[in-house]
Amino acid sequence: MSSPVKISALHKRYGALEVLKGITLTVEQGRVAALIGSSGSGKTTLLRCINGLTRFDQGRIDVEESFITPDSTQAQLRDIRKKAGYVFQQFNLWPHKTVLENLILAPMLVKKVTKNEAVEKAQIFIKQVGLEDKINEYPSRLSGGQQQRVAIARALAMEPNVLLLDEITSALDPELVDEVLRVVRRIAEEHRRTLLIVTHEMAFARDVADEVFFMDKGVVLEHGKPAQIFTEPAEERTRQFLKRTLS
Repeated sequence: MSSPVKISALHKRYGALEVLKGITLTVEQGRVAALIGSSGSGKTTLLRCINGLTRFDQGRIDVEESFITPDSTQAQLRDIRKKAGYVFQQFNLWPHKTVLENLILAPMLVKKVTKNEAVEKAQIFIKQVGLEDKINEYPSRLSGGQQQRVAIARALAMEPNVLLLDEITSALDPELVDEVLRVVRRIAEEHRRTLLIVTHEMAFARDVADEVFFMDKGVVLEHGKPAQIFTEPAEERTRQFLKRTLS
């Protein structure tokens, strides 16, 4: 089995603060990996490094046959972003563009597909997230959950093999969380894409993930299958975190 995401000895510093302290991990093709841990443990920084949104100081990231290092060119970063789609906490939709326009922009600009092809693909992904009736609406006329589903569809429109999901329910009202998580569950069940999910939704991580990485103070402190991590964690710090979040 190939390994579409491989991170080797990754370090990231902000001045004197070392946020990532030599992260090494591998996520195999078609697997769903949940990154859990307290705020400030480095989870979002790690995801942003994988996508090339944040430059790192040491190490290497491989996504399929592409890779980036601290010295990578803009062309290499663009190549990685074609393969690893990113869904942000705050949606980041273009407010002056409709749902459809939000989806077709990147494929046309980055992948150079025709408008007709981009529209045809966009309609498929909008249907996949259950928003066919909102295709011509502007983001301001959508609920937070609907906007996040559009953001997921926009990432899928680039047809990445790897999808990075960064706390995609953290900006939502509690009653809107389930509608977004249902969409992610369907994507995960397809077994076609590799998913790395940063989440504080422990029940979701336990049910959906194939493997769980517990991060603490910039390192992967523990890694294993959900049944092991959530029922018999090896590390005391993991036990403390889960006791606090599951109580």
